[in-house]
Amino acid sequence: MTFKQFFLYFLPLLMVATSCREDELVVPTEYDIIGDERPGSDIRGFYLVNEGNMGSNKCTLDFYDYYTGLYSRNFYAEKNPNVIKELGDVGNDIGIYGSKLYVVVNCSHKVEVMDSRSGVRLGQIDIPNCRYVRFHRGKAYISSYVGPVLIDPNAPKGAVYEIDTLSLAVTRKVSVGYQPEEMEIVDDYMYVANSGGYRAPNYDNTVSVIQMVDFKQVQQIPVGINLHRLKKDKYNKLWVTSRGDYQDRPSRLYVMQKKPGYNQMIVTDTIPVACSNMAFYEDKMYFYATEWNNYTASNTITYGVIDVRTKEVISDNFIKDGTEKDITIPYGIAVHPETGDIFVTDAKNYVSSGTLYCFSSDGYKKWSVRTGDIPAHITFLSK
Repeated sequence: MTFKQFFLYFLPLLMVATSCREDELVVPTEYDIIGDERPGSDIRGFYLVNEGNMGSNKCTLDFYDYYTGLYSRNFYAEKNPNVIKELGDVGNDIGIYGSKLYVVVNCSHKVEVMDSRSGVRLGQIDIPNCRYVRFHRGKAYISSYVGPVLIDPNAPKGAVYEIDTLSLAVTRKVSVGYQPEEMEIVDDYMYVANSGGYRAPNYDNTVSVIQMVDFKQVQQIPVGINLHRLKKDKYNKLWVTSRGDYQDRPSRLYVMQKKPGYNQMIVTDTIPVACSNMAFYEDKMYFYATEWNNYTASNTITYGVIDVRTKEVISDNFIKDGTEKDITIPYGIAVHPETGDIFVTDAKNYVSSGTLYCFSSDGYKKWSVRTGDIPAHITFLSK
């Protein structure tokens, strides 16, 4: 029996025997041997947060360790046996800043903060209906719907909260558009994608611009309805996705950048592709779309690659070996910052275990592994 086999066999038994809560048994971490080891890499591994179906309190955290080749599934409970209800309900985003790991837990109205090396809980930040996290100059920024988790034509405007990453205290708050989603910061301005999803069919269609010095909204730029993703490439262009109205107005991808004579971003391009999520590597943007249509009651699933310099679609599928047919519902995407390996998560039926797929940079499947329910968001841990 090898060391890894010994480790995988006996550790869960040991943890069941020694770990408990007052009211419930701690579920031990599960391990899989992947074997894709990179012991000399500057990337130690990555965390994957599984959203869990709304109302199920099944948000979980996985970790892949490139130094050992081990995939750890649902390790939060074992690392934090005294935390009641574990991570909570619907993990919506994840990020690492300094020595801390942040998990945004939407329907539990909180951000869980852990040590990024050990996974041990350090604290909790209470943010109502929180969505996404970004970092800038010692602060964390959390987008929030503010109001309750409820479709409501009178839903209030959302906000962005500023968090001191040392004290984990809320320091400032600014009101933005309706139901804000992803954010990015370029040249001391924050750009926030407003969806208005709770107010359907009267969606928001703007990107809010926040001046970081005084933390005030200074502009709202019309872009497209029901915005969601907003990510910057290495040239500081912003790529913004519209989910459309799920009926007559399709999902679209927009590009925002500064033009000569303009201090702020403006919309320069509309790319006629559906896009649900994206990830950048060098001069390429990898994307997928899971576009729902109310008329047909079905999804149209596509994959593609865009050259971020020319803004042209250069491939209609980054998966080259046909294994995209094994993916039921693509739900998350990330690219290894060193190797260019492409990760795609599969939410399957939304109520049972999903799958994480790893593809080489040239589009061939390297490995896959079982995850928690609705695997969605990945962040990489440096050594």
